[in-house]
Amino acid sequence: MRAYGLISGQPSRVLPPGFLMDNSQYRPIAQTLIAAGLCLHIAAAHAQAFPNRPIRLVTTEAGSGGDLMARLAGQVAARGLGQQVVVDNRGISAIDIVQKARSDGYTLLLYGPPLWLTPLMRDSISWELFRDFSPVTLTTNAPNILVVHPAVPVQSVQQLIALAKAIPGEVNYASGSTGTSSHLAAELFRAMTGVNILRIAYRGSGPGINALVGGQVQLMFPSAGGVTAHVKSGKLRALAVTTAQASALVAGLPPLAAFVPGYESSSNLGIFVPSKTPEAIIARLNREFVQSLNNGDVKYRLFSAGLEVIASTPGELASTIKSEVMRLGKVIKDAGIRDE
Repeated sequence: MRAYGLISGQPSRVLPPGFLMDNSQYRPIAQTLIAAGLCLHIAAAHAQAFPNRPIRLVTTEAGSGGDLMARLAGQVAARGLGQQVVVDNRGISAIDIVQKARSDGYTLLLYGPPLWLTPLMRDSISWELFRDFSPVTLTTNAPNILVVHPAVPVQSVQQLIALAKAIPGEVNYASGSTGTSSHLAAELFRAMTGVNILRIAYRGSGPGINALVGGQVQLMFPSAGGVTAHVKSGKLRALAVTTAQASALVAGLPPLAAFVPGYESSSNLGIFVPSKTPEAIIARLNREFVQSLNNGDVKYRLFSAGLEVIASTPGELASTIKSEVMRLGKVIKDAGIRDE
């Protein structure tokens, strides 16, 4: 017996007896396919409608590099998104706020290394980066600079290492709070060179820089933007930049890796959304923020503040974080660094 398709007229397989009258055995499959199709339809509809209200960009304290980046890039991204991007300064609580937000693309997190390094230094952390957040894009990179007070009798990284080894435990360095870039950059330097330098901790990089300028401490690894003026005025002496290659932010300054092979330390900022945010929405946010970061005026103003634009794909942000965790995780563990 041969059956023909109703439309094509081509031979087709004969349906099982009773199929049209009793298809209960096929009903679960049909229901699953219908549900899956409906979910895809709803997701596509949401992505096409996104955004239809203002977007909230939650970040660090007002006046920080992250705050500046959020306001500059957010303002330009708002044009492409067709909705206002509202910057919400919340400090460390920004992480918890976005972690608990809906996965709809309307609440974004702009944050740096504490998001992925703090869990290495604390036991009681409520978030897990790749479980609770999805990456959108890298935004900027802020290198540190190895600077010394002019009274320290060294003119190069080699001379500083030699001095520190000649008088172990007597050369000290200023840092911000535990786990900050100025702290971990110094600890990485200590681990890779074998020098014994003493940490003098301050509540933030600002007080640490003031102490260094005042001659109360001997060296520091602050962000480039925080000490450029002091270096130009001669109040501090710059020896190297902590990026793997020379940086245009501090033209003429050699990378520390030229003297300590493999050394690299800087502070990256990235944009994240709550996990399970639809891929189409992440792609839209990535496109608009990458375009805004590459805007000429935005790049210039961030560069002037000591921030180098590094717009990226979501995957590149994830890879950068994993590499940094691997590199600094060993330093944190070996040095017994805890931030309780």
